[in-house]
Amino acid sequence: AQLAGFRHANGAVSSILLANNGLHFDIQIDKNSAIGKTHPAGVKDVVIESALTAIADCEDSVAAVDAEDKVQVYRTWTGLMKGTLCASMSKGGKQVMRTMNEDRSWETPDKKGVTLPGRVVLLVRNVGIHLYTDAVTTADGQEIPEHFLDMMVTGLAALHDIKGLSKVKNSRAGSAYIVRPKMHGPEEVAMVSELFTRAEEALGVEKNTFKMGIMDEERRTTVNLYESMRPARERVVFINTGFLDRTGDEIHTSMEAGPVLPKAEIKKQPWIVGYENNNVDVGFKAALDGKGQIGKGMWAAPDNMRQMLTEKIGHPKSGANTAWVPSPTAATLHALHYHQVSVQAEQETLKKRTPANIDDILTPPLLQRKLTLEEVEAELDNNNQGILGYIVRWVGQGVGCSKVPDANDVQLMEDRATLRISSQHIANWLHHRVCTAEQVVASMKRMAEVVDRQNKGDPNYTPMAPHCNGIEFQAAMDMIFKGKETPNGYTEFTLTKKRREYKASKK
Repeated sequence: AQLAGFRHANGAVSSILLANNGLHFDIQIDKNSAIGKTHPAGVKDVVIESALTAIADCEDSVAAVDAEDKVQVYRTWTGLMKGTLCASMSKGGKQVMRTMNEDRSWETPDKKGVTLPGRVVLLVRNVGIHLYTDAVTTADGQEIPEHFLDMMVTGLAALHDIKGLSKVKNSRAGSAYIVRPKMHGPEEVAMVSELFTRAEEALGVEKNTFKMGIMDEERRTTVNLYESMRPARERVVFINTGFLDRTGDEIHTSMEAGPVLPKAEIKKQPWIVGYENNNVDVGFKAALDGKGQIGKGMWAAPDNMRQMLTEKIGHPKSGANTAWVPSPTAATLHALHYHQVSVQAEQETLKKRTPANIDDILTPPLLQRKLTLEEVEAELDNNNQGILGYIVRWVGQGVGCSKVPDANDVQLMEDRATLRISSQHIANWLHHRVCTAEQVVASMKRMAEVVDRQNKGDPNYTPMAPHCNGIEFQAAMDMIFKGKETPNGYTEFTLTKKRREYKASKK
């Protein structure tokens, strides 16, 4: 680590800023504080520069099904872009107001000083191109593509920052960073890039002001990733694997090939190693390293930080210079990995390896053995408990992403991507007669009781058992029994329909 700056207070050093591998940590000193009194040098805290970027989400982690919901999503993003977003919260028995941090400054030996942003650089993820919304309609009352609306409104809100009207600065380059999910190959990327151009023209900003993040989470994009980047080559700021959605797509794409393995075994197969390596290899080929982000996916166990600290160091070692985490605490712990590992040095080594084998990526994770009845029922219970645990909050409470206890009461982060995996997995097994419809329904009813127990302390929760005939339970049934026919196995169609039904029933 190298000295990057320092502060003085009352004639003594109060902060020492160190830099290592492009990240900083601030050693704060106060010999009079409760903690500083116990330390020989008076150190009271070490503040780690954690997430440099974060994504505000209009997609998988929210449940926005109508104009009322979309306004709430857009209002939050606008507050971020204006620098005015605040929230009241209870802490230590007192109400405190959370606001956006100001930038932070330190002195330097050369007297020039150094200033670091007090906030992450924010990206915003729009919805995929497959969704339509009635939040805005055509002149004859038809729904419009929801991503058109997301593009225009999130782009419009970003003008506060781009034009220097915000209280705090987001982009130091005068750009807005828009993440696009669930694109299938170069043609769809080209269409979205054209939409970016049209939005720039409509909003009166220079071409390529809106930068694009490409989620590599559908097979057609994976095997054509380099060509998928080409139409957006002047805009691309990141390529990121999303192994959860990518697994759901793998199951759906391989639906007719045969029954797939149990979920825990799927992620150990050659296709996923090839997929993850290919994303990094293509990033090198496109010379994205050193200019943009090559990213890896989510750590989905938010309460298991010890295991994350042990395992997620694999992401910087894989050549990725960013990765998704479920909380600020996880971000701070994961930042330690980038102090331990020089991603730039790892990337230079990885550039010499043989690129990922396309045959591995195209090898579906098919089941080659006969499962026992116990194995089948255990897998069904695991899938159904996750499906029901997530859907009851999405449909019944409008919560798009939350910690959902699994069948063993281990808290896991669930969003539409994990729902896609579980529902497609059962749909695949039904199609290939690994299980029967009767087994699936029986499992769902057993797991409804489990989910009811896990949510009994929630005053807003409506139990499913014993009748199992509510809107939430029916949504889960549709997700599974109509999963084979659902385009790409996407869950949004069923969730949106059932959430609208639920909201209408409460009016």
